[in-house]
Amino acid sequence: MELRQARYFLTLAEECHFGRAAARLHVAQPALSQQIKQLERELGIPLFNRSTRRVELTEAGRHLTGYARTLVTEAERARVHMTELATGRSGRVSLGFIGTATYDVLPRVARTVRAEQPHITLELRGELLSPQLADGLLTGAYDLAVLRPGAHPEGVSLTPLRTEPLVAVLPTNHPLAGEPQVSLSALAGEPFVIHPAQPRSAMHDRVLTACARAGFQPPSLVEVGETATLVVLVAAGHGVALVPRSVQSLRLDGATYVPLAETEVVELVLGRRVHRNTPAVRQVAAVIEECVRPEGIAASLYDDRVHQSERGGM
Repeated sequence: MELRQARYFLTLAEECHFGRAAARLHVAQPALSQQIKQLERELGIPLFNRSTRRVELTEAGRHLTGYARTLVTEAERARVHMTELATGRSGRVSLGFIGTATYDVLPRVARTVRAEQPHITLELRGELLSPQLADGLLTGAYDLAVLRPGAHPEGVSLTPLRTEPLVAVLPTNHPLAGEPQVSLSALAGEPFVIHPAQPRSAMHDRVLTACARAGFQPPSLVEVGETATLVVLVAAGHGVALVPRSVQSLRLDGATYVPLAETEVVELVLGRRVHRNTPAVRQVAAVIEECVRPEGIAASLYDDRVHQSERGGM
């Protein structure tokens, strides 16, 4: 049974009159009659009893109405779903976040997509490292990723989101924890809790570079993969740490955030696969860019890298 035949059949079943049914369908009455006869021939059974005064369903016709209605309903659902996919109002988008973006960016993006694009399904994963996210974009594990800029593989493009200052995380009983700000050089000699060197975290290099600029190298490093664990270890007295300011949304007893006297900033970017640019991915990317308000980031720093990646080179 073709979809058109199912629609013709249901309309005639509702009207029980060829003239009225043809008018509703905007077809000529002979064309409607021909389609119904063809359907009966294909099924091998009469669907309507016809007389000069009325048209009524046979027992077989009554049984067929359920199947025909399901066919028409599912076809309409498919049409609506395809339209939503084409316009970005529906689809499945996988997102990955570095640890320091897991606490402020991920919840805002999830809430906004749920409110503004309820038919888009998000697959969310946080507390990842930038190299893992870059590889995940390349393999297709993630459609979009919020990460730190760096050497990313061919086929991945970057869009700047924001910069934010680093702040110190100190145990609450640390002598400097009550200060309005702390000079980085005052932390020389302290053990540092830091993101790992292998797989290499962008924050690992960023923190050690900041310490070197302040004239020292931490005497010992405690490496952890998750930002939440990093703050927990500081609270437990295992050392001090430097984190982006947004991590302050993670409040833990025993850990105090103190601004740095020096200006040390890190950048946040949105990564995506160059050849994975469905309407739903574009919709979610726009939500991320709106949720993460730029804070003076120099877009020109990334223009060459983004354009090169979009051309297929990195």
